[in-house]
Amino acid sequence: MQYNSQTTSLGRPVIMWLLVTAVSLSLVLMILGAPLALSSGHLFPGLTIYRSFSYVCHQIPERSFFIAGHQFGVCARCTGLYFGFAAASLAYPVVRSLRMTTAPARKWLFLAAAPLAIDFSLTYFGIWENTHTSRLLTGLLLGSVAVFFVMPGFMELSLRRWGKADSTPAENVVRTPVLSTNPAAPSDYSAPHRRI
Repeated sequence: MQYNSQTTSLGRPVIMWLLVTAVSLSLVLMILGAPLALSSGHLFPGLTIYRSFSYVCHQIPERSFFIAGHQFGVCARCTGLYFGFAAASLAYPVVRSLRMTTAPARKWLFLAAAPLAIDFSLTYFGIWENTHTSRLLTGLLLGSVAVFFVMPGFMELSLRRWGKADSTPAENVVRTPVLSTNPAAPSDYSAPHRRI
């Protein structure tokens, strides 16, 4: 278990949390904004969002939700991942301290990913056909649990000291010898009979 100082300022962790939450919420808004942009005649922003998400999602229409006659920016499973991550990011400070920099045991991440893997595998091998709901729910579960593995890394990053002392090259550091007024403690090597 890690000791977390209660005197550490919460300023930088709060800023980092706000930044991660803002990015995750903006991705959710883009997922919904792409079809809304197309339906209102704003082709360039809508198609740009679709193009951006095409690098991380297959965007198959049969596996996507639709709004205003156009599919979401990502498929149903990715929608769950993004929405789950954004919701858990919002709730994170209520569930865990922003000072905590340790992630939970990895088994929880694997357990959260298991339903998604099972849902995908059953369809892949032709045993069962998954649905929009099963894709969305398994994505929501994994996305929301993933926050508790990602956010501690960002919190640790925010708590690091980033200053001029850290960026000074070693050859420019002036070292002064430390003179001790206390005599050195006796060494066990000076008396062979005291060695262990």
